[in-house]
Amino acid sequence: MNRVILIGFLGKDAEVKTTRQNAAFTVLSLATSRRWKNRDTGEYQSQTTWHRCIVWGKLGNFAAGLTKGAHVQLEGEIRTRQYQPKADSGTGQKSITEVRVTSLTKLDRSKKPAEDAA
Repeated sequence: MNRVILIGFLGKDAEVKTTRQNAAFTVLSLATSRRWKNRDTGEYQSQTTWHRCIVWGKLGNFAAGLTKGAHVQLEGEIRTRQYQPKADSGTGQKSITEVRVTSLTKLDRSKKPAEDAA
């Protein structure tokens, strides 16, 4: 089974792109973090991992409205593909790993009417 669940924050606004066949999709740059305590020093350490997430169809339309800093939870599958860089310097094909999103939830709380007036 190839299934991943990620919760994190967007590092930049969603980007809408199209394929050569004019199919629209949305690209999200998601940062996840993990934190642990170093047993030797007793200090807390952290590591941030960036994920390239691809969203298609109606879900992609929803994702297109997300902005930098949005807190989201997504589910999907990990995919690896080969591509040829545009500015090919003779290095050949490159590999990229992405998450193909099947479910997306915005976790940010909406503002209460009293907060909007303030």
